[in-house]
Amino acid sequence: MATKTKILLLGGIKHAHSTWASLSDVAHIVTPQATNREAFIAEAKSGAFDGVTAAYRTFASVSITGRIDAELLDALPSSLKFICHNGAGYDQIDVPACTAQSIRVSNTPNAVDDATADLTIWLLLGALRNLPASMASLRNGSWRGNPPPRLGHDPQGKVLGILGMGGIGRNVARKARVFGMSVRYHNRSPLSPEMEDGAEYVDFETLLKESDVLSFNLPLNPKTRHTISTPQFALMKPGIVIVNTARGAVMDEAALVQALEAGQVASVGLDVYENEPEIHPGLITNENALLVPHMGTWTVETETKMEEWAIGNVRLAAEEGRLKSIVPEQKDLA
Repeated sequence: MATKTKILLLGGIKHAHSTWASLSDVAHIVTPQATNREAFIAEAKSGAFDGVTAAYRTFASVSITGRIDAELLDALPSSLKFICHNGAGYDQIDVPACTAQSIRVSNTPNAVDDATADLTIWLLLGALRNLPASMASLRNGSWRGNPPPRLGHDPQGKVLGILGMGGIGRNVARKARVFGMSVRYHNRSPLSPEMEDGAEYVDFETLLKESDVLSFNLPLNPKTRHTISTPQFALMKPGIVIVNTARGAVMDEAALVQALEAGQVASVGLDVYENEPEIHPGLITNENALLVPHMGTWTVETETKMEEWAIGNVRLAAEEGRLKSIVPEQKDLA
């Protein structure tokens, strides 16, 4: 009888329990006992994970392992060849370090598109309509506030600029057009006309200068960190509305606070922050900031889809030695 492969579980399964349980047909599950990075590395070096070929990990598992980097990979067994991440963003994983050790990395790109785009539209409308100030005054017992807040704006006829036209960005574009917005975008390269679906490709500077609302939908990596900072805010229309459901560090949070306080940015809708769970106090106290604590995929349906997608990657790794959604940086390894 063939020996089952070993799978390392980093994090927990909250919804797709039956799908996860079905892995027992092809794999033996190994669960670490460590509760912090130092103990995890020691456990790995002890041989507890020897023979593991793939790891399933969640965003929250960083509290145990820390960032998956060269130091951590050196402690893990050489048998590890696949890391199956549950989430679209994978900035907690040092992909070049994984590539250097012939470890393939997957994420769950399409499973999050609808939920994240839905929240983006909610934040967009709320910030555009200038709702956060009155939401706060209502809870404080003063109705709309005294004096009432400035009037908001309708989305119809406004230019939505999308920075990062991947699956989520395209989903946002499709939903924004229902509200009468025209869509422009900037990517590393233009999309095919079919994928653009009526959106207009423009250069980065034009996107900043001509957008009424700017939505960030790009991944975080060393090249995209602080893509938006003081010089970029200066190029934008006075009174621009900014929405970020990507990763906080694609924008310089301190520079954003300054732009808000100066009125260059009229309002923001944010789901992500540069140093989560810490939030810049200038955002907390600013009545023009609509803030949500990183809940872009916080639905039963989407969390289930993400788990099932990641588990599917684990099964393919165990049975066929491949992944269905390898990260773009490793497309040559697919």
